[in-house]
Amino acid sequence: MAFINFQPKDYFNTVLYNGTGSSQSITGVGFQPDWLWQKSRSNSQDGRIFDAVRGGSKVIYPSLTNAESTDAQLITSFDSDGFTMGSAGGNVNDSGTTNVAWNWRASGTSGSSNTDGSITSTVSASTTSGFSVVKWTASGGNATIGHGLGAVPKMIIVKSLANATSWMVYHSAIGNNSEIYLNGTNAAAGSSTAWQDTDPTSSVFYVAGGAGDGVNASGDYIAYCFAEKKGFSKFSSYVGNGNANGGFLYCGFKPAFLLLKNSSDGAKNWEMLDNKRPSTGQNPADDILFPDTADAESSSQTDRLVDFVSNGVKIRGNSAQMNGNGNTHIFMAFAEEPLVASNGTPATAR
Repeated sequence: MAFINFQPKDYFNTVLYNGTGSSQSITGVGFQPDWLWQKSRSNSQDGRIFDAVRGGSKVIYPSLTNAESTDAQLITSFDSDGFTMGSAGGNVNDSGTTNVAWNWRASGTSGSSNTDGSITSTVSASTTSGFSVVKWTASGGNATIGHGLGAVPKMIIVKSLANATSWMVYHSAIGNNSEIYLNGTNAAAGSSTAWQDTDPTSSVFYVAGGAGDGVNASGDYIAYCFAEKKGFSKFSSYVGNGNANGGFLYCGFKPAFLLLKNSSDGAKNWEMLDNKRPSTGQNPADDILFPDTADAESSSQTDRLVDFVSNGVKIRGNSAQMNGNGNTHIFMAFAEEPLVASNGTPATAR
């Protein structure tokens, strides 16, 4: 039986809120977010990503190649139970919109120096939950970067802050010589040198220089690194069957969040689901957002249904995006409850 000795909601939580166009504080997160991923549900608007290492006025867009931009009225502070937004809107607080914010906790600080790699990085890390935010200045060549997890990352998401480049994703299920883009629909491309054809270790990950690789060319970079923690997080893959009675993704917990991608088919979006949308909190989960587009929330698509159950995810849709016949799909998931908590109480289905 999988169990953990901490509460998942203390390290990951989803909150829903309505935009007002005026400064407002969003509470109910349960901790100070170190990584904040925001998306409008009602409007077609690009998502926004913030973190405590760069500061709340610095924004990058998961659906775009844009370099980092600055707006002092976006996230004015990361707070002990959430975050505060300014009055300008900036697509995080536009009046009349419905929005979602996914929140991860690392160290609760702006980070500290890490000298494990050949390049010194600034790292905010939680070894408990297996999550870190890592910032460094590129050397232009092959290098190693310290991530602070004390465990081997299963997934790493990297973005150049200075240059208009794609978001590069390392996922252990597709390997160290493949690349896939968070902002695109591409399939996993082999023969990439982005990661130096080398898996990360418990202390560093490998990056290559050159403009084409987008992970250590020039200027500052940011990475979000994830090690798997039994009962809290899962990073794996599955093969679709193209059937409404799809496969089962064993996680060892009741999921709170699921991000998945058909990594075999180069014309399929990433998809995001969570336990707060729909608001009924019941199965099936069918309110989908797409990290690689500006699209508003897509609901009630019968070919894209999933059930969040006590120990994982049951695929109940035959869409090629989440269940392409014979296609490999990668995913990351975080827990609402472990299958068995430290108090011995078992998780139940929604």
